Amino acid sequence: MKVLFLVQKEQRAILDRLYDGIAAHCDCDKRELTSEEQDDLRGYFRKHVDVTRYDRIVFFLRFKKEIRQVRFIQTVPNLVFLEHDAYQNYIPCKYTGKFSAHYRKLPWVRVISSGYVVAERLREEGFDAVFVPKGYDQTLLQDQGRERDIELAFVGSTNSVAYSGRKALLDELGRVEPLVVTRTKSGEEYCDTLNRIRFFVSADVGMGEFMIKNFEAMACGCVLLAYDQGEAESRALGLQDMHNIVFYQTIAQLQEKLAQLRADPELARRIADNGRELVVVQLSFARIGERIVEALKPALRTRAPLSLLEKVRLKLGV
Repeated sequence: MKVLFLVQKEQRAILDRLYDGIAAHCDCDKRELTSEEQDDLRGYFRKHVDVTRYDRIVFFLRFKKEIRQVRFIQTVPNLVFLEHDAYQNYIPCKYTGKFSAHYRKLPWVRVISSGYVVAERLREEGFDAVFVPKGYDQTLLQDQGRERDIELAFVGSTNSVAYSGRKALLDELGRVEPLVVTRTKSGEEYCDTLNRIRFFVSADVGMGEFMIKNFEAMACGCVLLAYDQGEAESRALGLQDMHNIVFYQTIAQLQEKLAQLRADPELARRIADNGRELVVVQLSFARIGERIVEALKPALRTRAPLSLLEKVRLKLGV
């Protein structure tokens, strides 16, 4: 399968190993598009892309830029969206409902969503949606077996509106427990910090799916204390409370389970070991890349025929 894979040139997350995982399982032509190129997809395709060469064309681009260019995107054949942010379709934020509105204009396009429940909800709305979870970079993040001198911590951003629930929960927890909240550079510094943490607090409140950070912490041997995203999401990922992860819904419940883990270090060790094993086997970017290619293979829905005007515009590149 020949795949044109369009990704963002500048982004915070380091996803190179995910791209490698995809390329390992198909004939992949990956292009990194600048912000300016994403602003003018029609111009980029006119200059640089022969769409007839590809079995699939995958967009992993800025959603806010895609939604401004629907007329052109409707002309792109064999199109698939890889989407890690579609959970915002179902939470109170500036993109509430906008993913559904966008996909209604492109009903033949497949959406590979990183949320199981998000994919289910999109399918209920009539879209061709497939679940493939987020994962983690197995080359950057491993358990180093070092002493864990930070008992309870969170590493990451709390600034955006989408993270308002995360910040509120961490602030509340910090008033009753010795919680460390910090940020690091990506890569080695981040890995080293995770390896110092015994209990990592994941506070993805109201998001409905598990962010990459959860799997990164598990891979580095932390006991993950994760806000419960619901039974369906957890089951789809193989997450089991007090076996390979620790779920909570309230600060009181988190404190109760934390006290149990402090009193039983062997239980904490088993949960950390089981969590690490799960993500190493199932959720490395190498494995997730393979699953994405598997999701690309089934036949796509028939695209609506282009109007005569659209055919002329496509031919002229206007």
